[in-house]
Amino acid sequence: MTDKPAHTSSEPTGRKRRALLLYYSFSGQTSGLLNHIACGLKKEGVEINFIRLRTVRPLRFPVGSIFATFKMMLVTALRRRVTIKEPEPDLWADYDLIMLAGPTWSYNPSGPILDLIDRYGPRLLKGRTVLPVISCRGYWRLHWLGLKKLLVKCGAKVPNRIVFSHPSPEPWRTLGVFLKIAGKAPERSKLLGRYYQRYGHSRQQLLEAEKLGAAVGAALRKGESLAALELLTPIALP
Repeated sequence: MTDKPAHTSSEPTGRKRRALLLYYSFSGQTSGLLNHIACGLKKEGVEINFIRLRTVRPLRFPVGSIFATFKMMLVTALRRRVTIKEPEPDLWADYDLIMLAGPTWSYNPSGPILDLIDRYGPRLLKGRTVLPVISCRGYWRLHWLGLKKLLVKCGAKVPNRIVFSHPSPEPWRTLGVFLKIAGKAPERSKLLGRYYQRYGHSRQQLLEAEKLGAAVGAALRKGESLAALELLTPIALP
């Protein structure tokens, strides 16, 4: 594979742009955001390729118990890698942009994303423009800083990031997400349901994701810098 230089404003703007949406989704929240981001990109004429990372040992959502959820929180806090299957051959094609997307696991990138970077990072990412997309409960900053450090170490250019946090207020958000992962239904609880009405991202956030995708697509089409885009909207703030 030959490294592709970052896109600059001196390049011809009439060329069709290509974006790889490379992601891992545990509960479906990341894939939901990406589908809407892709709609925005397509509206700007960007050609899209989706590649989903799949683990060698399938991970179940919900995990099924309080104990299993505590165990998961512990191992993810220690940044344990989760081995992924060999990615599709299209991973190595030429792209103007790679959007690397996944959930936050205990303040860190998910285990499958970490495994991808460990095994394929320098070969895949050196010289590429990478835009992380983070789906999280709310505490995304350590995830972002740690991921950016890993990507830069691989030689990637990381001009910006897209972040969406679950919109429920704290402390109900943390409690609700924990119970949902454990296999409970906190939104149906007479007490907790008053403050935690749904798991995951809202319809408003999905619509916002489509707008952000269009903004990124327009910048690619025009040859403009992604660093200048405001991609952390008020909706995304914890």
